[in-house]
Amino acid sequence: MHPAPQPPTTVGELSEGEILERILTRLHPSEPRAEYSADEVGPGDDAAVIDVPGAVVATTDTLVHGPDFRLAWSSGFDLGWKAAAVNLADVAAMGARPTALLVALAMPDDTRVAFVEELADGLRAACEHLSPGCRVVGGDLTVSATLTIAVTALGSLEGRRPVRRSGARPGDVLALAGAAGQAARGLEVLFDRFSDAEGATPIDMGLLDAVDAGAVRAQLRPVPPIGRGSAAADAGATAMMDVSDGLAIDAGRLAAASGVRLEIAGDALGEHRRWAITGGEDHGLLATFPAGAELPGGFRIIGTVHARDGGAAVRVDGEAVKGGWDPYRDWDGRTGAIG
Repeated sequence: MHPAPQPPTTVGELSEGEILERILTRLHPSEPRAEYSADEVGPGDDAAVIDVPGAVVATTDTLVHGPDFRLAWSSGFDLGWKAAAVNLADVAAMGARPTALLVALAMPDDTRVAFVEELADGLRAACEHLSPGCRVVGGDLTVSATLTIAVTALGSLEGRRPVRRSGARPGDVLALAGAAGQAARGLEVLFDRFSDAEGATPIDMGLLDAVDAGAVRAQLRPVPPIGRGSAAADAGATAMMDVSDGLAIDAGRLAAASGVRLEIAGDALGEHRRWAITGGEDHGLLATFPAGAELPGGFRIIGTVHARDGGAAVRVDGEAVKGGWDPYRDWDGRTGAIG
């Protein structure tokens, strides 16, 4: 009697079409084509066709094993969720509603099939939770020595003008929606508690108190306030951006684009103040509004906008700030270290 054939466990045992089928059945558990209108085309053709009214917002982001995530810390679901979340936040930061994602995966051929299925589940769950109606509509698969996830996100302004980084004016208030510093604290916990001389080690949440465990979850599965982006645009936001690299860098980018100085109140940043300034990856929305404007729900005032005076463009309690994540300065590709 011949033994029953074993199901494939790594992507190297499958064809590209078979891998794609595994992913599509997770992204669209029901019949994919039945979910699309006559004017739309989803996965399966050479390109997707999306029925979007008005102008289209487009952005892209890449997650690479090493500088952007560690497999010892992140499950496939975590990575799918995060890959979607960081791109949805960029669309929201323009005042748009995310409508579609295109996902390209470059994977070693020993990548577990179950891991790829989990990743697809994470992509779908993030879209459903953070931006209902947005979905993965296509992408690409290839082989690579390094696991890489590249996502392109599309969104609709739905008749709004885009909210750019360059519109802040002296007299505006500076406001933030979403968490500030929690994910950066989580990354610090991971490096302090779950790494050794050999690199990252598996996470044991049982070793962490509730605050640190929550911070780690925020790092692995950020929850950006996606719907607040269009709400901010409707409320008259003069400038807006996603905070991915910490306020020291990202507020500085907004200040530079607008030619202004930003004064931030340290006590407005909450218990994770240090990490909010020097870290990132919560993907909150930083926006400016005219003084006296009614802020949309979820936004809180953290500072004010002033005319540029030749000094530091961003100050917290009057002091210039430094820090933030820069992959070209903080990642050593030779040693795998993050500075």
